[in-house]
Parts: sequence; structure tokens; C-alpha cells
Amino acid sequence: MKVMSLFRIKICGVTRIDDALAVADAGADAIGFNFYAGSRRCIDLGRAEAIVASLPAGIAKVGVFVNAAAEEIRRAAETLRLDFVQLHGDEPADFCADLGGLDFIRAFRLGSDGWRPLVDYLDRCRELRAAPVAVLADACQPGTYGGTGQAADWSLARSYHDLSVGLPLILAGGLNASNVAAAVNAVRPFGVDTASGVEASPGEKDPQQVAAFVEAARRSLS
Repeated sequence: MKVMSLFRIKICGVTRIDDALAVADAGADAIGFNFYAGSRRCIDLGRAEAIVASLPAGIAKVGVFVNAAAEEIRRAAETLRLDFVQLHGDEPADFCADLGGLDFIRAFRLGSDGWRPLVDYLDRCRELRAAPVAVLADACQPGTYGGTGQAADWSLARSYHDLSVGLPLILAGGLNASNVAAAVNAVRPFGVDTASGVEASPGEKDPQQVAAFVEAARRSLS
């Protein structure tokens, strides 16, 4: 995996070439491919390859995985030349050591337990010398693994900065063009991530919503 600076604005759940080009044209820093079979935005490796071949240089490619085997993740990362992989399931900290040094983002569904489980998780990752490059905060909805359109608890998300864990925070969960500026002002994340907030239907992006989201996010993150 090549080294790339962490993105600020990611559009996730892309399944079509036209949508990928719209994301790139809008000026997003990253595009996300969801390989979780339980997602309405799931994409197979072949379709992802076709999309990657159409992308201009400079946009980060992120693979999103939920409880996938390490071998599957490594194969996708090599085939697509992913810049980052995103662990969005229940993968234990020890699993991270099996990723072979891939740059990974640890998604964390922020629930009633707050950040304490994440702190313990990161401590174990560091013991294994397999720490993530960033943490992604998402809404916690039992039985789901993101992409619900539900907003995360912004007040609780902001308290991440008090942990001093030394990793950038990416905010996800119900973000769209109309609320991303307020979310950034409330949480002060390094970057933002959206999927359902810029869609005409699950897996089908709306170019106007994508452009509006990127513009609003760019202004608020600057």
C-alpha cells in the first residue's frame, strides 16, 4: 500500500463509475468502497476495479470491511491498490496485527459506553504495534454497521479530543450538505465521511448533493 496523507472529505458507498467521477469532480479527497455483503451499498471486487481504473490520480481509495477475513482484506487492498482500509465491524484489536502493515482506520460506533472501549482497544493495538492511522466516529444503532443515516452524538464525539490518543478523528453518521458545517463546528474533527447523505437511493449518488456536501465540508474544515 502506498503512503498517502489522510483525507479530509470522503464519499463512501460508491457503486457506479459515473458516481465516482462526480465525487472526484466535486473535489472530495477520498472515495469509499463497501465490501460488506449486508450493506445496500455492497460492491464486488470486479466492479470496484472498473471504478478505480476510471479515477483520476490523487483521490484516496478506501475499502470498508465488516468482520472480513484478513486474507480477503489484503487481497482487495493489493488488487485495488487501496490507500486505506476501514474496519467497521467487531474486529478485535489482535486482528489488526494480521493486516500485514496496511494503513487502516478503526470505525467506532459511539454508544452509551462512550469512548472507554476505544481507549482499551487502542492500548492493545499499540502493544501489538498495529495501531490505526485514524479513528472514525459513527452513530451506534444496534444490529447495524453504519450507513443508516442516523447522526452520531456530536457532544460525545467532541469529547474524543480529551482522550489525547494522538490519532485524527473522522466524523460520520447522518452527515449531509445542510448539517456538515454545524457538525464540524460542534465536533472539530480532522475529516468527515458520508454515504446516505448524498444519495438519490442506496448506492446511487446524487451529483448535486455530492457537490454541495463537499463545498460545505471544505469551507467548514478550513
